[in-house]
Amino acid sequence: MLALLATSPVCAQALDDYATRVPLTLVGEGPWYRLEVPMAVHLAARYADLRDLRVFNAEGQALAYALTRDAAQSRETRSETPVNWFPLRGPASVERMPAVRVQRSATGTLVELAAEAAPGDHAEPLRGWLLDASAIEGPLQQLILDWDVEREGFQHFTIEASDDLQHWRSWGGGQVARLSFAGERIDLRDVGLPGQQARYLRLLWSDPQQAPLLTAARLVSGRTVPAPLVWSAPLTPSRVAPGEYRWDLPLALPLQRLRVELSQSNTLAPVTVSGRSDGKVRWQPLGRGLLYRLTQGSAEVLHDELELYGAAAQQLRLRVDERGGGLSSEAPQLRVGLRATQLVFLARGTPPYVLATGNPAGKAASLPLDTLIPGYDDQRLATLGIASAGQTLPAEAAGVERAPSEDWKRWGLWAVLLAGVGLLVLMALSLLRARPDAS
Repeated sequence: MLALLATSPVCAQALDDYATRVPLTLVGEGPWYRLEVPMAVHLAARYADLRDLRVFNAEGQALAYALTRDAAQSRETRSETPVNWFPLRGPASVERMPAVRVQRSATGTLVELAAEAAPGDHAEPLRGWLLDASAIEGPLQQLILDWDVEREGFQHFTIEASDDLQHWRSWGGGQVARLSFAGERIDLRDVGLPGQQARYLRLLWSDPQQAPLLTAARLVSGRTVPAPLVWSAPLTPSRVAPGEYRWDLPLALPLQRLRVELSQSNTLAPVTVSGRSDGKVRWQPLGRGLLYRLTQGSAEVLHDELELYGAAAQQLRLRVDERGGGLSSEAPQLRVGLRATQLVFLARGTPPYVLATGNPAGKAASLPLDTLIPGYDDQRLATLGIASAGQTLPAEAAGVERAPSEDWKRWGLWAVLLAGVGLLVLMALSLLRARPDAS
């Protein structure tokens, strides 16, 4: 009977085992839905890895789910952009660069480029090409060219970059090639760039007589996008001393960034951040930096964040170098940022659905994403339905309705188990009473 109690569904974790509940609203087609786990859920969990997180339906059934997090600190996006190109004509002498007359639009885009003819010049040879990259914001990583089919062989040229068409800086050299033999053709059209930003590129051929006529030019740019973070609400310091502030979190979390409130203009404060957790006495250095909020003319320059790079801490200490004048007369509030975690779950049963956490006995139940979604690939995540989180509530205030059938089954099972225990007790008493008579 004890074994039956230990293995019965009653002993399995249920919604009542979780201290915090968040109602979910579903939008889009299922059956899978995704949700960025709110910071309030991280702070309410008993474990930083969210092993005690569950999703329940109205029947009280725990649903299958997966947790996913971008492991990289940042990710790079690449885009390929066609650009306009303009011929540069001038004398064949390498010492003399082609002179041009330029007209630009209000946004800086090149709309006309004409060579300034020197006295006596007639049909000056093509020296190279000017590429207009003013519409591209990211660093330039690659150049892709195409040219007329008549020009074969290797083409060597130098690459220069400018932001104003007056001052040029060298970006090294490039080489393209087109070779054909026995009906086969090899094209080498890609040229690597140093990953810097520029509004204009100038390509000057080493041998102007061999300069090809371009038919297309594209630039590949890249941009580093920081991994998304979730932020806490403003936290009030638990302890304030001259030049020192402390904050307490419910549990140790892998913090990526801090945001310190700078309430006064023209604040300048060198700071250091330390942290500790698990009741340890010693503080561990987590980072240092310069916080400021400065007014320059009509603009304001603000830098109020510090990188912590995933250091785990439950208590935080901010020390301010008072030589900068301190932060302000009022204790600053703090926001902490974590790497965003995506929850994906398989909706089953009757809504409403509830996200629950705060179970000290919780054990990890997250599935791999490709197990939860057969045939999963990275592009599919963005096509899933969206779940939005409501207000985070303690279990007493959540007021989540349970399906009557599930409650009836639960109480019925309890009644059967208790009746069985009572029957065993009666049998034991009967045996004890019968033993003296037998003797």
